[in-house]
Amino acid sequence: MSLFEKIVSAATGGIGKLAFEVAEKYFPPNMSEAEREKVLIDFQKMEDARTREADNAALMAEKAHTERVSILEGSASDLKSMPILGPLVLFLRGCQRPAWGFATLYLDWLWFSSWNLTDRQETALIVINSLVLGFLFGERAVRNVSPMIAEVFRARIGGAGNGKPI
Repeated sequence: MSLFEKIVSAATGGIGKLAFEVAEKYFPPNMSEAEREKVLIDFQKMEDARTREADNAALMAEKAHTERVSILEGSASDLKSMPILGPLVLFLRGCQRPAWGFATLYLDWLWFSSWNLTDRQETALIVINSLVLGFLFGERAVRNVSPMIAEVFRARIGGAGNGKPI
C-alpha cells in the first residue's frame, strides 16, 4: 500500500458508518425501518463520494510527484539525446542493481567460506545485506527476512537478553 493510499484510508475510513451511528441516536422514534435504511444508504453514498474524491486527490498528488521527479532528475529520453555520455549513464543505471547484488553475494560467499570477521564487521555486513535486499527486492523482502536474521543472532549469542550488544 503506497503512502497516498494510506492517507486516503485514514482520511475516509468509515465516516459514513460513523455519521449514521451518530445520527441514529437522534432519529425520531416513529421512523420506519425503510426510512432508516434510506438514511444509511445516503450516508454510505456520502462516504463513497468522499473516498472517490480522496482517491482522485491521491492520484493527482502521485502524478505531480512523478512529474516533479522527472523534471528534477530527467528521463531516459533526455539521456538518449546526449551522444556518448547518455548511453553510458543509461548502461550504468541499468547495471546498478545487478552490480550491487553480485558484489554483496561475493562478500557473503567470502564471509561464509573463508573470512573470520569481528562481531562489528559481521553486523556491518548484515546491514549491507539488508540495504541491498531492500534496494533489489523492496521493503517486503527485508520484512520477511528480518525475523530469520534475528533468530540467527539469538542462536549465535546464546539467546536473547544476555546483555551483550550485537
